[in-house]
Amino acid sequence: MEQELISKKELLEKYAISYGALYRWKRKGLIPEDWFIKKATVTGQETFFPAKLICERVELIQSQKDEFSLDDLSKQFNEEADEKSVLIIKTVFGEKKFYLSDIQAVLLDKGDGEPRDITQELLGK
Repeated sequence: MEQELISKKELLEKYAISYGALYRWKRKGLIPEDWFIKKATVTGQETFFPAKLICERVELIQSQKDEFSLDDLSKQFNEEADEKSVLIIKTVFGEKKFYLSDIQAVLLDKGDGEPRDITQELLGK
C-alpha cells in the first residue's frame, strides 16, 4: 500500500508558502525530517512529502501561527511526538522511523511472493 505523495513545488503553491518558511518550520521541528522524501525524477532529484500528513500539518501551522509562536507550536508538536511509540527499521542504507499510530499494516515477504501480515505479532494491533 503506497502512500500518496505531494511534491514540494505543489505544496508551496497550494498553500502559498515560501521555500524559506517551509525550511524554517523544518528547523523548528514543526515538520519532521523523515517527511522530506528525496526521489529521482526525469528532471533530477525532487522532494516529496506524504500528502495527507504534510497538508494537515501545514493547515494546522497556518491556522495557529498568528496565535502561537513557532517555538510554542514546535514544543506542542514535539511533546505529542514524544508520546508516540516508534518502529525503527535499520538497513545498510540507514534507518527509518515510523510512528506506530501511523502504521496500517506490516507485511513480510520472504521472497516466495506471498507476503504475510505480521502486524498483530509486531505491533499488537
